[in-house]
Amino acid sequence: MTDHEQTEGAETPSDEELLKQVEEELKKLKVSDLLVQMLYTMSSLGYRKLSEQDRDLEQAKLAIDTLSAVLPVLEGVVGDDVMRDFKQVTANLQLAYAEAAKGPV
Repeated sequence: MTDHEQTEGAETPSDEELLKQVEEELKKLKVSDLLVQMLYTMSSLGYRKLSEQDRDLEQAKLAIDTLSAVLPVLEGVVGDDVMRDFKQVTANLQLAYAEAAKGPV
């Protein structure tokens, strides 16, 4: 049996089944997990906006401000190592922002 034949025989889940799957996943998801993922994405984007090729200081500052605002909310909710890492990332971003804001030397 080919892959194509197997695919043809497989039933496509209904909208109701897909909705149930999404609801089950949402039950497992924790807000703190989502916030940590968001902070990781935010820090990556902040660094990207500080790079010479994609420099956008306004967006970089927004990323830094977001990290600074959300981190206190996670205090005591996530592990100390996670907090320490994001605090260090935030400090590094602030230093990189200050350097980029100076402009070309």
